[in-house]
Amino acid sequence: MKIFIKNLVLTVFSAGLILSCESTELDLITDPNAVSPDQATPDFYLNRVQEEFARFNEDMGSNGAEVTRLENMGTRLYQQAYSPASQDGEWRYAYSSMLTDIGAMNTLAEEANFKRHIGMGQVMQAFTIVTLVDFYGDVPYTEAISGIDNLNPTADSGASIYAAALDLLDDAIANFSTDDNAADPDNDYYYGGDWDNWIKVANSIKLKIYAQTRLVDAGAMDAFNSIIDAGNYITSVDEDFQFSWGTNVVNPDARHPDYADNYTTTGAGDYMSNWLMNYMDNSKKDNAITIYNDSDPRIRYYFYRQNPTTPGAVDSDGPNQQTLSCSVEPAPAHYVSGNFTFCYLPNGYWGRDHGDDDGTPPDGELKTTYGVYPAGGEFDDSTFAGVDLGSGAGGAGITPIFLAQTIDFLKAEMAYFDNELEDAKTYMLDGIEKSIDKTMAFGVLDGGADLSLEPTADDVTDYLAEVEAEYDAAVGDEKLNLLAKEFFVSLFGNGIDAYNFYRRTGYPSDLQPNLEPDPGAFIRSFLYPSVYANNNSNVTQKTSVTEKVFWDINPDSGFPLSN
Repeated sequence: MKIFIKNLVLTVFSAGLILSCESTELDLITDPNAVSPDQATPDFYLNRVQEEFARFNEDMGSNGAEVTRLENMGTRLYQQAYSPASQDGEWRYAYSSMLTDIGAMNTLAEEANFKRHIGMGQVMQAFTIVTLVDFYGDVPYTEAISGIDNLNPTADSGASIYAAALDLLDDAIANFSTDDNAADPDNDYYYGGDWDNWIKVANSIKLKIYAQTRLVDAGAMDAFNSIIDAGNYITSVDEDFQFSWGTNVVNPDARHPDYADNYTTTGAGDYMSNWLMNYMDNSKKDNAITIYNDSDPRIRYYFYRQNPTTPGAVDSDGPNQQTLSCSVEPAPAHYVSGNFTFCYLPNGYWGRDHGDDDGTPPDGELKTTYGVYPAGGEFDDSTFAGVDLGSGAGGAGITPIFLAQTIDFLKAEMAYFDNELEDAKTYMLDGIEKSIDKTMAFGVLDGGADLSLEPTADDVTDYLAEVEAEYDAAVGDEKLNLLAKEFFVSLFGNGIDAYNFYRRTGYPSDLQPNLEPDPGAFIRSFLYPSVYANNNSNVTQKTSVTEKVFWDINPDSGFPLSN
């Protein structure tokens, strides 16, 4: 979990907050703290819920990204990587904030016959409770949403919560479809009042649910395909489920959280994932396929390099113990035997390996940081200037929640496990193409960048042809391994679906392992947050992170393959 969330006091947005799905500014017009509960309106609560939902996804997405190497995880032992207290922010967002506010909103909205308000809340509630199950397993739901009378709600089974989410989504579709609605919300920060798109989102979350229950529900694949055949789901970039951030710095800080943490007067704070940067920079270079011999077209958008070289790399002046202590250390034996990169990468991609728990040296103005997508930072035009407050797109990025490209990859997964290997390839390529198109559209947000270094249309075509040729040449589950890695690249910005896919399939099978030779078993679910485990008499804290969620019936040990 990112530090910015651990101590965050949530900014409550008032009805004066104006943001549509195309917006790049969040402006707080009135002080929401001046609104007492008896003065609150359905719009007041809905405004709060929409931002709470975005921040919940930021936090949970970061947890999922760190364990799957999309972001850096700085702990060597999986059991100790995420303490119960580190999960309190996520829990509070879900229960104290979102579900509580949705309940309060529904009371007022039902009286006023505001069906669209209720429908939006139902979609966000469904996504939230499914995500809670995916990360923690059995959690309170039925008793938790009944009000404050029960301070010790018992946990519902994960399977029953999934079923409740499907019911919520059906109800949401009905609320978006009806003409019996007194008034629409003042602010829809996701789709600007396009209720057809909200229906597509509801159906798309059903696709997510069916994909995630593929191993335990014999009817899941047919249910998935039935929605695909009907066609009323997210299919294009302009229908993507995402939250847009702004550039305002204070009162409130409306910038993308990753931008706020890393575009500072002292440089960047977070470390980027060496596995992801290396895969994007080098996996298509000098391999058996010769169609494309360059970096991933998205790499200059995802990452911004502040320095042209990394200490210890072949293109550097040598190691530097002060700024990168591992550059003077030998690689662990299991890294050498597995032929994994260690510590440093060429071309200035300065990050950290999985499980690196070193302290923080004076490298804030040297290490690679977030780029223009999705955090609203700088496009990497090889100027290698340090980041600063306000540089690049000023934080006007997005939180990807559920995208058209993600659905393409879920279609690829379902086709692969239905032994439709050619269809799986087609869907994978569709997802990559959508991901590249979406990412490249962010370049213009950095008005000071030299965009002459953007990939050309031929570059994109050749990249897709390279991946297709790799897939065709792959034998057996090497095809799934390639599909998984390309899926992971597309998920930069929200690792929820990467974490689920990894536990569902076991792939990718060649991710960079933990620096620790014996890091313990992988996190099959997170420990319960301390605010839940310590304060609820009806719960017992898990003894281990090896407890599996209901849809994970894969082997208890030796799985997933990269650990």
